[in-house]
Amino acid sequence: MKSELCVLAVAIIGYVSAQSKEIQEDPCKVKSRVVSDVTYCDRYWECVDGQPELYDCPNGLVFAGKNRGVTEGCDYPWRSNYCAGKQQANPPIGTEHCEWLYGIFGHETSCTRYWTCWNGTTTEQFCIGGLLYNEKTHSCDWPDNVVGCQKHPLCNDDPNGNVPLGKSCNRYWQCQGGYPRLQRCPAMLVFDRNSLRCVVPPTEDCDVPSTLPPPRQEEEEFDNVPQNNPKNREQKGEFPNLPPGALPVPAKNNRPRN
Repeated sequence: MKSELCVLAVAIIGYVSAQSKEIQEDPCKVKSRVVSDVTYCDRYWECVDGQPELYDCPNGLVFAGKNRGVTEGCDYPWRSNYCAGKQQANPPIGTEHCEWLYGIFGHETSCTRYWTCWNGTTTEQFCIGGLLYNEKTHSCDWPDNVVGCQKHPLCNDDPNGNVPLGKSCNRYWQCQGGYPRLQRCPAMLVFDRNSLRCVVPPTEDCDVPSTLPPPRQEEEEFDNVPQNNPKNREQKGEFPNLPPGALPVPAKNNRPRN
């Protein structure tokens, strides 16, 4: 009797396990013709000539959905909860400065620089406007949001002083507790490099300022805000989702198949 109960219990457990196991969706039976892999977040299935074909995302990217992500339906894993309950099938392929062939990574020695990696090609990027690279958001952010890089190099001499901004006569850095903030002198005043404050011109380096607005080029050069700021949500260009310095991946026929 005990042996029969044991056999029955094993049968029930096996049935429940089989029922709870997810079944791979057939891409040829859905409108998009593309579905994610049931086990691995960096793989997906596509219907090709009426047959399911398994593809791998580029190394470092995971499947986000058709016409989503940065390329071929694949995206950076930190942009969303793509890998919930799943794992990555492919190990990282590292190159110099890149943990994966595709990704955005912090600089080894600088808090104001970072690396963009696209198919193994590394491009060094800079955070401007007094921002630092945030490892958690993979973007430039205000210094007080960046753990481990609280003091900006611009404010090494005086954590609460002013610092000239290049050759600009009306803009300067104002350090606040070691955090630089871009400031502009009031109308008709200029920044004096000797006294490090806004004064009535002329000075040794600056004449009386013009009443005309500054060129747009100067405004755009320092118009850098964190990525979570609404001003930075609009993207331009033929490939709007690519990181700076990135190149598009090879054509679809060259995508890696499993």
